[in-house]
Amino acid sequence: QAQALHLARRMAREPLAAILSSPRERTLETAKPIAIACEIEKIAICKELDEIDFGEWSGKTFEELNGDASWRLWNDQRQSACTPSGETMLDVQHRMIGLMDALRENGQGQCIALVSHADVIKAAVCAILGLPLGDCFRFDIAPASITTVVHGDWGSKLVRLNEIA
Repeated sequence: QAQALHLARRMAREPLAAILSSPRERTLETAKPIAIACEIEKIAICKELDEIDFGEWSGKTFEELNGDASWRLWNDQRQSACTPSGETMLDVQHRMIGLMDALRENGQGQCIALVSHADVIKAAVCAILGLPLGDCFRFDIAPASITTVVHGDWGSKLVRLNEIA
């Protein structure tokens, strides 16, 4: 809660036109203080920002999963491995980049906050920087941090990564 309030105070300096959030409660708990601080009336729920679909692993703790060989394999080969009955990081990357492309085309240069999850943000950053998805472990995305991407006719540029408010 305190992290979200610090983030909201920081985001109040940005000229936000809209806030889009993953449907998960923890992201909405982050988005709501930002909306209040930035005087945004409505948070748009966006399924493209949702956490990776962990399929059969959903609801399990990391402690439980650490003993699972398929969990270790997935973490070692995130760029291609699929969660059991879930999705791949490539699936996540495609939905996130698709959303960002649509916002670039329809956003008319507006500043839009996307409130999502670490792996989803990492997948987008890898695409923007031209990195293989396996390189997502080479950088961190902290809770309630800011990663800023600027889009133009020339493409996308990462200007801020994992800023802690």
